[in-house]
Amino acid sequence: MPDIAAVKAALADQRIETPSWGYGNSGTRFKVFAQAGVPRTPREKLDDAAKVHEFTGIAPKVALHIPWDTVDDYAALGAYAKERGLELGAVNSNTFQDDDYRLGSVCHPDPKVRRKAVEHLLTCVDIMDATGSQDLKLWFADGTNYPGQDDIVARQDRLAESLAAVYERLGDDQRLLLEYKFFEPAFYTTDVPDWGTSYLQCVKLGDKAQVVVDTGHHAPGTNIEFIVALLLREKKLGGFDFNSRFYADDDLMVGSADPFQLFRILYEVARNGGFDPATNVAFMLDQCHNIEAKIPAVIRSVMNVQEATAKALLVDREALGAAQAAGDVLAANAVLMDAYNTDVRPLLAEWREERGLHPDPVAGYAACGWQERIVAERVGGEQAGWGA
Repeated sequence: MPDIAAVKAALADQRIETPSWGYGNSGTRFKVFAQAGVPRTPREKLDDAAKVHEFTGIAPKVALHIPWDTVDDYAALGAYAKERGLELGAVNSNTFQDDDYRLGSVCHPDPKVRRKAVEHLLTCVDIMDATGSQDLKLWFADGTNYPGQDDIVARQDRLAESLAAVYERLGDDQRLLLEYKFFEPAFYTTDVPDWGTSYLQCVKLGDKAQVVVDTGHHAPGTNIEFIVALLLREKKLGGFDFNSRFYADDDLMVGSADPFQLFRILYEVARNGGFDPATNVAFMLDQCHNIEAKIPAVIRSVMNVQEATAKALLVDREALGAAQAAGDVLAANAVLMDAYNTDVRPLLAEWREERGLHPDPVAGYAACGWQERIVAERVGGEQAGWGA
């Protein structure tokens, strides 16, 4: 059986990065429901993120999204984060909310538009320099809606050329993380639709380019844990965007739709060294809290990842290996199911109390008065978010 002390030690090393946009108003393309107390500035987003870290103990990083988090002084923003016990994480680009990108950004047939997109990505690298951020995270909405609209291979060539220009600008300790999505907003072809396309582009770029797995960006029935295991084997898994899906890119809270899938993914991470800090896999949330309260939802999401991680770490690998070697299919499956069916909540409550944390982060936050305070104080100004 796994050593509980070792499991607790591994949990202490876990870090979950939260997204700045998760604290603002967000929704679907049909409607965004505004909530009282939502941040109006990047600094107020960091204030809320600090509360998540205060009650979970494992969420010290906050990802930025440009231009949603544009400020005049990024070094000062980094210093503000540090004052609140945080650091700035991945810088996420945005090449999908400009009229010029109607036919694509880095894959657009017009070189002027491609240059504009690349300049934005280079600006994001400048921001990384100022904040000390390691990761540039790229997701492109580029694609086509109709057969014959554009040349598929030519678009891949343009993508490779644009990425190479950005890759060349990266510092020695910086990475380019390329996300994929199989459809939407392009519906006929998407220029980076799957892990294979992202992987091929990253291999051509070099060691500082890796793949991001968004758990909501796959067709129904896709074996995500297989993709994770393979990318870890090839040392090309740069990070995760955690969320849940029922149909497509639903952006629901991680672990809410299929907690067993999250466990299976994190078991492959544990089995293949993905929790080793030297592997440098970034674990980040990327969710849309449309109808639920923002901060409690982020706290619950961090807890969901932590619970699935604890179960993954409880898998008896010795017993599993013996069953696999013997060809005992049922016994091997039972080992995994025993770990998954373990109630790890008492273990995690004990783990938190040992670190001076509230045993129930959601209840602790509800009792701390922060929600009431921000509702009362954040009146006026423009709430952070995107319109629909």
